[in-house]
Amino acid sequence: MADLALHQTRPIKEIAIDYTPEACNHCSDSNSITLTYDHRGGARWRSTTRFLYGTFSSLIQCPKGNTSGLNFNIYLSSLEGDKSQDEIDFEFLGKDKTIVQTNYYTTGTGNREEIHDLGFDCSDGFHEYVIKWGPDLIEWLIDEKVVRRAERKDDERFPDKAMFLYSSIWDASYIANGGWTGPYMGCDAPYVCLYKDIHVPAGTALDCSCDS
Repeated sequence: MADLALHQTRPIKEIAIDYTPEACNHCSDSNSITLTYDHRGGARWRSTTRFLYGTFSSLIQCPKGNTSGLNFNIYLSSLEGDKSQDEIDFEFLGKDKTIVQTNYYTTGTGNREEIHDLGFDCSDGFHEYVIKWGPDLIEWLIDEKVVRRAERKDDERFPDKAMFLYSSIWDASYIANGGWTGPYMGCDAPYVCLYKDIHVPAGTALDCSCDS
C-alpha cells in the first residue's frame, strides 16, 4: 500500500452505538465522543464502515478516579464478537492508569499482548493514540512516538480483514478474577472517557453506503 493511502486521514463523520446509546454522546461538529460508565453499565461505539488498512487516531482522556476493574480502549476489529476476528488494540487497564496494553489478533488468535509504560497518568489530560496498519506492518504510536512495531513474518498470519474502528468502556473485573483490570470498586462513578479529533483513513473504506 502506498504511503499516501496509508497515512491520509479524515475526521470521522458518523458512528454507530452498539449498546447503551444514552451513555454515549457524539458531536460531529467538534469531532468528539463521550463514553460514560455508571449504573447503566458501559457503552461501545464504532465506525459505520470497515476499512482495509490505514491510519487511525484519537486524542483520549481516560476516566478520573479509582477505575479499578474497568477497561477503556480504542481498537480495530473485523467484527466484535466474531470468534475468527482480526483485531488491533490499545487497551487501558483500570487498575493502573500509567500503562497501556497493545495486542493484535488474526483469525481469532491473539496472545500477543505487550504492556507499555506511558510515563503519565492517562486521565490527567488528552494524549494522542495512533494505529498504523498495513499489509506487512502495524505500528502503535503515543504522542507521535512509536511504542511498538509488528512486522509480518513469512510463516505467520497477519491481520488482513477489513475492520471497524471501535471504542468502549466496560467492567472487565471478571476476567482472571480481577487479575487483568483489578476488582471493580465503583466508588468514583460515573466514569467518563473523552475522545476528540478522531481520524480514520481517507480512502480505504469498503462500505461506501455508510459514513459518507
